[in-house]
Amino acid sequence: MEPDARYFRRRASEELAAANRAVTAAARERRMQLAGIFLERLKAAEASDALFEYESRQFVAAADRITALEWSDRLEAQSA
Repeated sequence: MEPDARYFRRRASEELAAANRAVTAAARERRMQLAGIFLERLKAAEASDALFEYESRQFVAAADRITALEWSDRLEAQSA
């Protein structure tokens, strides 16, 4: 399965290429709008990926400082 960021980047590129080939101004405008939508989604996907990466690093750093039993106790305390 294709990652979200790659899909949105590919679709934005395809829409920009289609806009360049468009015969009418209306068709060109529609394609540019679609490209803009895919670029916005790409930005959101990349931001989400960056947040996930940051949280993963924080998890690993925390796991290095405490034992698995301490980690489990903290999770239980948070859910109580």
